[in-house]
Order: sequence, then structure tokens, then C-alpha cells
Amino acid sequence: MKKKLIVLTGAGMSAESGIPTFRGSDGLWENHRIEDVASPEGWNRNPEMVLDFYNLRRKKVLEVLPNRGHEILAELQADFDVHIITQNIDNLHERAGSANVLHLHGLITQSRSSADPSLIFDIHGWQLGIGETCQYGSQLRPNIVWFGEEVPMIAPAAELVSMADIFVVVGTSLQVYPAAGLTVYSPPFSEKYIIDPYTPDVSGIRNMKAIREGASDGLELLRQQLVAY
Repeated sequence: MKKKLIVLTGAGMSAESGIPTFRGSDGLWENHRIEDVASPEGWNRNPEMVLDFYNLRRKKVLEVLPNRGHEILAELQADFDVHIITQNIDNLHERAGSANVLHLHGLITQSRSSADPSLIFDIHGWQLGIGETCQYGSQLRPNIVWFGEEVPMIAPAAELVSMADIFVVVGTSLQVYPAAGLTVYSPPFSEKYIIDPYTPDVSGIRNMKAIREGASDGLELLRQQLVAY
């Protein structure tokens, strides 16, 4: 039976494909205040601005390609039971060929009903506009988890991590909760790796080994180690 390889990916994973990281040190996301474009309050104040913002992000996602790191994770499916938990809202893991991807913060290529979060729809193309509604007449919004909203996939993610034979963290500073808290669910004696050029302090995580490289180079080093077993 294949070992279960659970991978938590963050913004550094997609940055190598040309997708800007979520926000800079100034608290802005591509010159927008976070609370204006990533909160229920911002949506209620100005839904048209929020839709325009995500339309441009979606257009960018559709223009870029998966990078070598995404491809390596897909290739590892030949030797491991790979499950990816991603904080990223793009679909680059799927486009690279990964079969099991759990999106903690939603997916930018989908919309959902403003009234019923269970009504989720694929967006065809890159634009979602005012007046596009669900069957109940409710405006469609990006299927993104905003600040102040629950993260419904955190429990399934924790369950996956708890079953890991090998747990890998790629491209995240482990500062954003609740995703950062997933590390505590990894089994005590499982193999653990964190791949990031600016590796945070992981001294409190048992058996965690640091690979201080970017996503693609770090995953290539890890792949060589894992398949050599």
C-alpha cells in the first residue's frame, strides 16, 4: 500500500507561476485594502468593486501555467497516495494533474450564491458580473473564504493531516490561522518537511526537517529523497 503523503501549500507555491502573493507588508492586496475586497463588509458596501477585483485575479490565474513544483507533486502520485491541502485559491494543482486537492480558502474559478453557500457554480471564462444570480435570484459572489468567515474545510484538512505518513509544508510562513494550526495534527512519528527559503521556526514540531529553497527546487530535492527509499 502506498504511503500517504499530505502536502500543505501556500502562496509561495503559486508565486513561481507569476501569481502575486496575497498581500505585502503594507497590508494591501494589489493596491486594495484587504477589508474592502476580502470581507463580507466590503462585499456589502461595494459588490461591483469586489467582482471587478476578482475578475482581474481570475484572468491572471487563467493566463499563467503550473510550475515545476506543481508538476512534481502530480508526478509523486505514481509512488505515493498524495493529498494536497492548499491555502491558494487558484487551480494550478489540478491543472498540473493532481487528483486530490482540498481548497481551504475556496476556488477563484467558482462562484457561489450570496444566500446559500452550498450553491456553487463553475465560472466559464474570467468574468463574473452584477446581475448573475443563482436560481433563487441571489447575486453570485466569488467562492472565496473571506476574513471573518468560517473555514468549512479545516476539519477535513485536519483529518487528512492526522493520517499522514509524510507531511510536507510548501511556500507558507505558517502565520495564517487556522491553516497554520494543521501542523499539530500530524502524527508524532511521521516524516515532516517544510520547504521555504525563509523557513519559520519549526523547532516545536517533532521530526520537522527544513529545506530552505523555493517551491520547485525544494520539491525536487524532496522528491529525490522520497523516491530513493
